[in-house]
Amino acid sequence: MIWFFLCVALLIGGYFTYGVLIERIFDPKEALKTPAYVSQDGVDYVPMSNAKVWLVQLLNIAGLGPVFGPILGALYGPIAMLWIVVGCIFAGAVHDYFSGMLSVRQNGASVPNIVGKQLGAVMKQTMNVFAVILLLLVGVVFVLGPAKLLGSLTNMEVWIWTAIIFAYYILATIMPIDKIIGRLYPFFGGLLLFMSFGLIIGLIYSGKTFFIAAGGIENLFTNLHPKALPIWPLIFITIACGAISGFHSTQSPLMARCIQNEKNGRFVFYGAMIGEGIIALIWCTLGLTFYETPAAMNAVLAAGGPAKVVHEVSTTLLGGLGGFLAVLGVVVLPITSGDTAFRAARLIIAEFIKMPQKDFDKRLIISVPLFVIGYFVSKSDFDVIWRYFGWANQTVAAVMLWAAAAYLVRHNKFHWVCTVPAIVMTTIVVAFIANAKIGFGLPMNTATTIGIAFTLVSTVVFFLRIRPNKEAIAEEEALVSKQA
Repeated sequence: MIWFFLCVALLIGGYFTYGVLIERIFDPKEALKTPAYVSQDGVDYVPMSNAKVWLVQLLNIAGLGPVFGPILGALYGPIAMLWIVVGCIFAGAVHDYFSGMLSVRQNGASVPNIVGKQLGAVMKQTMNVFAVILLLLVGVVFVLGPAKLLGSLTNMEVWIWTAIIFAYYILATIMPIDKIIGRLYPFFGGLLLFMSFGLIIGLIYSGKTFFIAAGGIENLFTNLHPKALPIWPLIFITIACGAISGFHSTQSPLMARCIQNEKNGRFVFYGAMIGEGIIALIWCTLGLTFYETPAAMNAVLAAGGPAKVVHEVSTTLLGGLGGFLAVLGVVVLPITSGDTAFRAARLIIAEFIKMPQKDFDKRLIISVPLFVIGYFVSKSDFDVIWRYFGWANQTVAAVMLWAAAAYLVRHNKFHWVCTVPAIVMTTIVVAFIANAKIGFGLPMNTATTIGIAFTLVSTVVFFLRIRPNKEAIAEEEALVSKQA
């Protein structure tokens, strides 16, 4: 457990050190009016309190990823926790902060418009397609996942829970953000806190220790996966949410439309990602300690997937009622991300076709086809959907980091805080799709070489095209001066 508490301390320390550095580089302006006031419409642009915005942001971004991903990542050993810490501080929280704050500066723009402004029209249209597909995959995954968990707790069929969750998503997608999401999320947050702290306290009192304890410190970097799956690049795709996730860049603009002051950005965007990192650490630690060996946990995964692990761990550590509440806390995560996934998809499509969303019927025109498509996608194999989601998720993260790096370069600010993680993530996603069965199925050495080569070319093109821009600097200074 010492390793767990050390990792948590590093995440919290990262918020107060590296988070402050990121904030200073971006330089938020307290005098600027945020989109919540500039474009207030009572539906999507609604000023909300700092605490509520942070909670909604956390629940928006923390879906099944920081639970299922770390459970699967635990099969590799304690190195999974190391990736969560490093990835969260230096990549994920940075990604979330810039996706949120650049949206604030562009009046609540969705991620395709943010990318388009920094990387050009071609990347904007590419991101329009990619983001909507990703959000549909997220919405479907976050229907099936909680439906299976609720089915394991009750006598109701999974398809009935699927229908109920879909019905809730429809309401959350079309209703004003403060009417359903803003009111239910504090209750959901309570369940989440119970799940998080209850399971860790239960684990401490259980007396269980890491299944690598007997092997010594050298096992920290040892690949313990029972199927000998390679750490590179699989662990960086397996553990997305909790370390870095492109899905978050589709969610941050939702709260960019509700934040009351730019100075709150570090707490809301960087801070919520740190919170998700702690959730990921909890489930990774549970995976590393509850079962005696990686093979023992893998047997449970083979029998019922990560959902079975969640149910077994929760009910064993906390008993019947406590386990029930803990599983409900896990159910909250995907539901509170699935609803905003469809909501974000609606807003991205609305921006693309230039259809204002204040009127109910216009929200319905976009939402209905989305849910029809989502229903048919939900009939596909869950494992296949999850693998495509993982790759698409990290690809969006890489593109968003390049967009943030471009913004910093153009404004003559220290861009390496975004450029370095963009380079790393680009190499990972290209190498993965080149090697994976869902991709090109090439040998790992060949796939890695392709990933490195593609990234080098992309980096050279980036620096040839993106230069400090006096007009961009003047535009931002004029905006600050106008509202000061």
